[in-house]
Amino acid sequence: MDFDLSEEQRLLKESVGGLLADTYDFEQRNKYTKERGGWSKAMWARFAELGLLGLPFAETDGGFGAGAIEIMIVMEAFGRALVLEPYLATVVIGGGFLRHGGSAAQKEAHIHSIMDGSKTFAFAQLEKSSCYDLSDVTTSARKNGDGWVINGDKFVVLNGGNADTLIVTARTKGAQRERAGIGVFFVPANATGLAKKAYTTHSGSHAADITFSNVEVSADAAIGDPENALQLIERTVDDARTALCAEAVGLMDESLKTTVEYMKTRRQFDAPIGSFQSLQHRAADMFVALDQARSMSMFAAMASDFDNANERATAVAAAKVQIGRSGRFIGQQSVQLHGGIGISMEAKIGHYFKRLTMIENTFGDADYHLRRVSESGTLI
Repeated sequence: MDFDLSEEQRLLKESVGGLLADTYDFEQRNKYTKERGGWSKAMWARFAELGLLGLPFAETDGGFGAGAIEIMIVMEAFGRALVLEPYLATVVIGGGFLRHGGSAAQKEAHIHSIMDGSKTFAFAQLEKSSCYDLSDVTTSARKNGDGWVINGDKFVVLNGGNADTLIVTARTKGAQRERAGIGVFFVPANATGLAKKAYTTHSGSHAADITFSNVEVSADAAIGDPENALQLIERTVDDARTALCAEAVGLMDESLKTTVEYMKTRRQFDAPIGSFQSLQHRAADMFVALDQARSMSMFAAMASDFDNANERATAVAAAKVQIGRSGRFIGQQSVQLHGGIGISMEAKIGHYFKRLTMIENTFGDADYHLRRVSESGTLI
């Protein structure tokens, strides 16, 4: 099997890497965190100009028809630069729902606005008791004439305070954890009856807790079948998990490079600490963990083309297991090898560790996905 990037993919990697190298160093990132919503609107416009916001959409919809490998390339670069902009929430998740389940009218209404950077999305899924269970939904959507009325609470909605449109999971029938009876709905962020509490997360990104009190939406707000949308949700969330795996690889790669450079300059006992054999062994172990994570991230990206949904989901779960383990190890070792400065706000290495921690706990940690792999019985 050929794992080399194509010429177009190499050009994409160089373009994204070059843009971020010029515009997204650690000091610039700190400035972006102070902008409204916690990210740079100017950078979002640059992403649109470069075509990054239209990558996964079909050419018939005005996009570039790229696949999971191209998203992997972009997300790795975003991880290296600690990018704050809501690419995951808008392009990967919002775009994923449109690509996998959106009607022609919904695609026409939303895709162009995503690609030109004028609209961002947020996925309102997590509830107080749901943890990682996508079928655990208590937020309700009840028929109201031709439309729907949504009631309930959602938590840690990434980009929720700044998004133009929310994508909301809600139960249309059945009990709390039944797989049937779950729908997905587009909800305008300024809808009557919608209340938000926005805040900054541990890793510096922004999220919001959102309450829906008799929020009315039209009949065409439902994405796919409003009574059987769980498979659509699982498919789109697996896309998000795959993208997060790639972002984590970028974070780990930069963490290792930063740590090795620090070991070359930090002196102890009149010698660089990188000359100590025990610390060299730690760096070697970090390299192995990174290589394992990169291999599994590539496996998850390639699995997006699997015809069998169970095999695809198991491959993504296996990748999330390795990403969680490698990320925790590399993050902890990086901070420890930096010493006390590693946990200061001024040192970027601590921010990499925080982001890796957030990724491990987004859409399922290593233990959760290990159970999924075990229950599946196979990776192929």
